Amino acid sequence: MAIHVLALLAITLYLAAAGGLARPLLSGGQPLNRLALGLAGAAVLVHAGILLGMHRGALDLHFFAALSLVAFVVSALTLLVNASRPVAALGVIVFPLTALLIAVDGFLAPPTLPQAMEWQIKLHVTVALIAFGVLSIAAVLAILLAVQERALRHRQFGPLLRALPPLTMTETLLFRLIGAGFLLLTLTLLTGALFVDNLFGQHLVHKTVLSIVAWLVFGLLLYGRWRHGWRGQRAVNLTLIGMAVLVLAFFGSKFVLELILHRTLA
Repeated sequence: MAIHVLALLAITLYLAAAGGLARPLLSGGQPLNRLALGLAGAAVLVHAGILLGMHRGALDLHFFAALSLVAFVVSALTLLVNASRPVAALGVIVFPLTALLIAVDGFLAPPTLPQAMEWQIKLHVTVALIAFGVLSIAAVLAILLAVQERALRHRQFGPLLRALPPLTMTETLLFRLIGAGFLLLTLTLLTGALFVDNLFGQHLVHKTVLSIVAWLVFGLLLYGRWRHGWRGQRAVNLTLIGMAVLVLAFFGSKFVLELILHRTLA
């Protein structure tokens, strides 16, 4: 019961934070950044309490629990990004999605137990989660960049642009996040090679191969940016392709096994 109360509180805080950041879209005013980020900070803390309470303070990587954990990481990183470079539209997208995933994990998903892990595997999983979170924010920024470029191209200077930083700032932040995410994804692959037994075994081969493909896509994008100055739609497309591959690597098999075949992997 206490977990349900905390879940409702976190959902309310996340939605209130998104509403404050969405003010330019709703009323044409300026985003309430300080208030909204304060609410989001409180939501992230409550969300952490939910994860600790529901999953016994351990890494629970079952499908819905993992989604809630990833949403927590993405929301926390969104707070950090906004602390240095205010991007109101980022929170408008991320915080409601996090509220939705809390609701699903807290009220609809069946209860699960965390799997026992050695510290090396916990390190690998933690790095992977942060890498996924950073690149998720980059993917959201890529979508916002595409929307922003389209609005400017068609001279649509509506309230949406008030929720976005200048185009060059959005693009710079995008590539900084991709660079950080690429480094973290590299560490994920390295720790996997060091600590995970039989990385190309039957139950892991798709994760490994798809993660390497995503790594190659993001690496190609960074090389193209450095060598040829890639930007705009090409950067957006490659970012979204890399993220789509990474989503399949992280959650594809879990979706099939747990929701379709009703099985789990140890």
